Amino acid sequence: MKIGIVEVAERAGVSEATVSRVINRRAGVSAKTRAAVESAMAELGYERSTRGQIVAVITPWLSNPFFAEVAELVEAALAPHGLKGVVCPALPGGIQEREFVTALAEHGVAGVVFLSASNTIEGADPETYDVLAARRIPFVGVNGGFEGHDAPVLSTDDHMSAELAVDHLWSLGHRRIGLASGPSGNRPADRRAEGFRTAMTRRGAAESDAPVVRQHYTVEGGQSAASELLRRGVTAVVAASDFMALGVYRAVLREGLSVPGEVSVVGHDGSMIMEFVDPPLTTVRQPIDRLAKEVARSIVALVSNRDVPQGELLFSPELVVRGSTAPPRGA
Repeated sequence: MKIGIVEVAERAGVSEATVSRVINRRAGVSAKTRAAVESAMAELGYERSTRGQIVAVITPWLSNPFFAEVAELVEAALAPHGLKGVVCPALPGGIQEREFVTALAEHGVAGVVFLSASNTIEGADPETYDVLAARRIPFVGVNGGFEGHDAPVLSTDDHMSAELAVDHLWSLGHRRIGLASGPSGNRPADRRAEGFRTAMTRRGAAESDAPVVRQHYTVEGGQSAASELLRRGVTAVVAASDFMALGVYRAVLREGLSVPGEVSVVGHDGSMIMEFVDPPLTTVRQPIDRLAKEVARSIVALVSNRDVPQGELLFSPELVVRGSTAPPRGA
């Protein structure tokens, strides 16, 4: 027998209108009544349809062209399935993100995509995810997971990213290579730093020849990290993002040096605009087309009450060689 709101209302001891408000995640229902209705839905195996509703894409970095492009691709991949993507810029792990999610849950959001948001931070406050789980609103992470929740996670393979960058620079003859990394406690940054050290150690480099400086994912952060790395005598810098790579360019120029004449630079992300900087940036490109399609596929399945594989799915990046890398001077 197909279970409908009539059966749910009878089991929960409430009106059909109240069940409808809970199903559509509208305000005006007490926490106790909402819990009773959701319990009745679970006991009876009621499946609610969420097709045609909104999917929130939460990201803190819309000023970065890369994240804006990923968000746009996710929206485009959702559209054929009757789901509308809405981008919500919010600082990761903060009150703004939590308030966004709470408000979205109250207004009937179908699902949430965390695009390098609080899901990238080790030890992030789980309250945001708890709000969604309590309402049975599915969520997916990009480049970071959720402690205590079995939600799909789609990530670029950060260890491979580091290996590709190091292998390219090493093959050119560089032996003192530094990493301008993202901040400690950021999952992609931590994994890339680990991959960088592993790649350099595998090639016989001493720790002093593979310095790592942690900074923010900004132009200023890249400049600060690069200034320190240049003081340590590196001939090449691997930047944790294309934006940081721009900061590396600035630091190199302010030292009276040139890219790639004295210092080679490799970025990370694959922002299209980096093809037009001078010199064009060699970078490790994240597979954003495949990531976006898989995010959309996972969300569509979850909002349709279909099972999806749990755990983290890793996507292989690719090296794009342009004009910012060359053999070290005198090689």
